Amino acid sequence: MQKDGDVILGGLFEIHFFSDFPDLTFTSQPQQPVCYGFDVLGFRQALTMAFAVEEINRNTDLLPNVTLGYSLYDNCVELGIGFRAALSLAAGQKKHFVLNDSCVGAPPILGIVGDSSSTRSIAISNVLGLYRVPLVSYFATCSCLSNRKKYPAFFRTIPSDVFQVQAIIQILKHFGWSWVGLLVSDDDYGLHAAQSFQSDLSLPGEPCLAYLEILPWDNKQYEVERIVHVIKKSTARVVIAFAHESNMIPLMEEVVRQNLTGLQWIASEAWTTATVLHTPHLIPYLRGTLGIAIRRGEIPGLREFLLQILPTQSNESADDDDIVHQFWENTFKCRFAPAPAEWTEAGGALCTGHEDLQNIDTEFLDVSNLRPEYNVYKAVYALAHALDDLLRCEPGRGPFPGNSCTTLHTLEPWQFVHYLQNVNFTTLFGDEVSFDENGDAIHLYDVMNWLWLPSGHIQVKNVGVVKKSAQRGEPPMSVCSEKCPLGTRRARRKGEPECCFDCITCSEGKISNITDSTECIPCLEDFWSSPAHDQCVPKKIEFLSYHEPLGICLTTTAVLGTFICAIVFLVFVHNRNTAIVRANNSELSFQVLLSLKLCFLCSLLFIGRPRLWTCQLRHAAFGISFVLCVSCILVKTMVVLAVFKASKPGGGAILKWFGILQQRGTVFTLTCIQAVICIIWLVTASPAPHKNTDYYNDKIIYECVIGSSVGFAVLLGYIGLLALLSFMLAFLARNLPDNFNEAKFITFSMLIFCAVWVAFVPAYVNSPGKYADAVEVFAILASSFGLLVALFGPKCYIILFRPERNTKKAVMGRG
Repeated sequence: MQKDGDVILGGLFEIHFFSDFPDLTFTSQPQQPVCYGFDVLGFRQALTMAFAVEEINRNTDLLPNVTLGYSLYDNCVELGIGFRAALSLAAGQKKHFVLNDSCVGAPPILGIVGDSSSTRSIAISNVLGLYRVPLVSYFATCSCLSNRKKYPAFFRTIPSDVFQVQAIIQILKHFGWSWVGLLVSDDDYGLHAAQSFQSDLSLPGEPCLAYLEILPWDNKQYEVERIVHVIKKSTARVVIAFAHESNMIPLMEEVVRQNLTGLQWIASEAWTTATVLHTPHLIPYLRGTLGIAIRRGEIPGLREFLLQILPTQSNESADDDDIVHQFWENTFKCRFAPAPAEWTEAGGALCTGHEDLQNIDTEFLDVSNLRPEYNVYKAVYALAHALDDLLRCEPGRGPFPGNSCTTLHTLEPWQFVHYLQNVNFTTLFGDEVSFDENGDAIHLYDVMNWLWLPSGHIQVKNVGVVKKSAQRGEPPMSVCSEKCPLGTRRARRKGEPECCFDCITCSEGKISNITDSTECIPCLEDFWSSPAHDQCVPKKIEFLSYHEPLGICLTTTAVLGTFICAIVFLVFVHNRNTAIVRANNSELSFQVLLSLKLCFLCSLLFIGRPRLWTCQLRHAAFGISFVLCVSCILVKTMVVLAVFKASKPGGGAILKWFGILQQRGTVFTLTCIQAVICIIWLVTASPAPHKNTDYYNDKIIYECVIGSSVGFAVLLGYIGLLALLSFMLAFLARNLPDNFNEAKFITFSMLIFCAVWVAFVPAYVNSPGKYADAVEVFAILASSFGLLVALFGPKCYIILFRPERNTKKAVMGRG
């Protein structure tokens, strides 16, 4: 396709998918390659360039005295064809035009928009770069093309794959995906991306690659099957596919065949918006796909321009008319006369050229998702703006030797490259267009998500933007070392000037909250450094809380034990006149139940934030409650032995020492001894709350220190002494002849009690922080439940379920 003008812009586009390339040997007859498989979207991209040129020609502010023309070639997705087309554009046109009365020649090719492939762009730039003929690609993303030494005249309006790789890594980090697989196409596009991924992901803290597989260019079935098997066998559930849609189609067909579901696909820009993959049988496997897409733009007036493409109005050249005819036949499924005989015989329709494009559903007219077209549009305008800047140069203020300028007729390609390098403008859509020192565009991507609609279709929705502005207008930096960021300090390099230094991260517990700090500041006692070491944050406080699962379980158990004691108490009160209650010293039984209830309740003092009064009260309440309980059991045991001895001849006098007053006095005296021990302990070395940082530097263990280990040992030792004495006496009385001998149950209960507290001591000593409190609470609850069940379980069972045994005869063994 061609249009005359003062200056001609070249273009390379994919108008056909396939080609039959002739045998180019010296013995063969010269033949032209045959291209087939019409690409509607490639044709729309070419027409976008034509539209941009005509729009610029109508613009009175941009190139007001110059008319742009264009010459567009089809590369047929073939390296050889695209390369020949580029050389034809650079070498000059077949037709000659009269520029003025004194000059006849070929208008200069100012630059070429294309190619769409990285591989073809590399080959073309290797040659055109020697002559500094600019090539502005709209779709070649290989990072290798950023090498200014190898490709000095290459520019692009699509970001390099280096930035696309970084954008994908940002997505991985955002979702916390650290174990991923990578599939790449077997060409420059995929292989250079693989190198970028391997380089970036080798850094500490970055995600890891579970596997790297290269998709075969010829899509061999056995190789595709092997790759899908690798994906299936891997534990990585996230797969990055940096490939073309032509690679993805056979791959996804194999994924369907092996029923490989549950994968999160991440698409590169080459297939993110590929509608060919939006088929019903692929939806269950590709739904939820995240992808990087080149920036979508809006081009006002493009749709109206596309509607003007009619075969009857394309008479500028035979080539133009042939391309439009192919588009028409592809769109309306018809043939222009003279049609092939097999077409007419099969009943195929003939094209009239008057069919209405608006009456057919075609993506050719869908301008709501312009991505490659938007890049083509920006490429044309970049060339136009560079030419406009060149023509506006004022003599004496130019960029060339002697502050000179150049003219359109004396223009050298390298001079135009200079202006193109410095172009900077904003599109009507609001995007800035400029090139960095490598000829790369501003990093600008859309993040897309494939949504599965209830209708069964896929909607590709824009869910984010990856954007980075061009660094322009900033003064150059000239420093030995960059300023140290927050959280680091300066460390001067030995033998170098003071301005040369390294930045060292502050040690744990220290921060620097100013840039370029020379030292790190230690945090206060109750604070610790943040992960970035740029501020002090309060240390986490840990204690056995009512709100954590462990505290809730212990509290629930304590309340449950108290509730059971109350129920047993009520049962005994209600049945106080029955034989089994009266035979077991009911007053001491009630005292034991009361003391057990206190034991259960005192365990609650160990839960919650430690305070002075709870620290002082917890051990005192615990010690006195258990001494009261054990002393009651001890007196009960002594009474049992006394009654037995009194039943023998001459033993009646012993009962006078075990009357009600003596029993009460004994319990009171033994309990008062423990109370005195607690008072002495609280007065001399009182327990108190303490912030313990010995276990963790960044955490405060809030606990009660016992104050005096001797006091705590005496308290426990006194309880143990009474329990041991009760056990020994009960053991001696275990074989007494009564049918219901309580000494057996006392023996068993004291055995449980002693076992729990013997195990408690080493567990308590070796438990850090709140777990020491939890161990003590557990010991209190376990021993209390042991006493409650062993002493009152059998009695309650007889009272409630075996009332026939609750008689004096049954208790005395005569029933």
